[in-house]
Amino acid sequence: MTVFIQVMLPVLLIFFTGFIFQKFFYLDIKPLSTIAIYLLLPFLVFQTFYSANLNNSFSIVVLVSTGIMIILILLGVLVGKIIGFNKKKMNAFLLSTVFPNSGNYGVPIVLFAFGNKSVEYAMTIMVIHNILMGVVGVYIASYGDVKGLEGVKKALLAIFKQPMNYVILPAILLNYLNCKIPNNIMGSIKIIGNITIPLIMIILGMQLADTKIKKISWLDVSLASFFRLIISPIVAYMICILFSLGHMLTTVIVLMAAMPSAANTTMYAIQFDTEPDLVSTCTLVSTVFSVFTLTFLLIVL
Repeated sequence: MTVFIQVMLPVLLIFFTGFIFQKFFYLDIKPLSTIAIYLLLPFLVFQTFYSANLNNSFSIVVLVSTGIMIILILLGVLVGKIIGFNKKKMNAFLLSTVFPNSGNYGVPIVLFAFGNKSVEYAMTIMVIHNILMGVVGVYIASYGDVKGLEGVKKALLAIFKQPMNYVILPAILLNYLNCKIPNNIMGSIKIIGNITIPLIMIILGMQLADTKIKKISWLDVSLASFFRLIISPIVAYMICILFSLGHMLTTVIVLMAAMPSAANTTMYAIQFDTEPDLVSTCTLVSTVFSVFTLTFLLIVL
């Protein structure tokens, strides 16, 4: 109940605010998602990488996080082919299952559960998830119905059009070299960056308000939520055992892998028209049910 009140309830209230707003004003959501992805998100990403503690565990976290992502993609594609998903639904399913909400949801829960020592691991994992989502997530969302080399070319072009991917390396370099950005400039970056997450969550609520419930396959939503909340932490635990990681790092990696679907995936689904109703519903449903699965996981861990 404490986790629900302190972490989950504020998230749900922001979703609900966007939902109610859209029911009254009926705005076009895509321009808002364009602003979030192409203008605001680069500032948040720069701020995150510039201030992140890139410690010695960074390389192992990169390896493990990438391994978890690859296995989830392979399992998702296998299940999608068995069920008979078309290309767009397959991509939407992957967006909903592969990428966890490790930032505004995962880090607070890790902090609440295990204290400050674990947050360094959580922040490192969040940084890696941002990179993977900005590259692999955009590729999946933009691949669309075009097959073959044309589809690959379209998806790669979408990655190169993402401004956030061009601020990662400079931010890491400035961080590594301990170069201090003047406070007034960094203040402006933080002000813009801090807008991003609330706006993305409001847009997700607005998308849910536009979602036609009759068109949603609740079997697909349930399956995606099961993958995100159950299969993902199991895969993470198996990989951590394979690499013989320490108890605390294993615990944080597994917990971060058990987070609900990332809100950013809804932005990509809206931007590239990748079944946004399905992706946004999966994000909400997995977020609601995560209070039960995460509570159980915290007891076990």
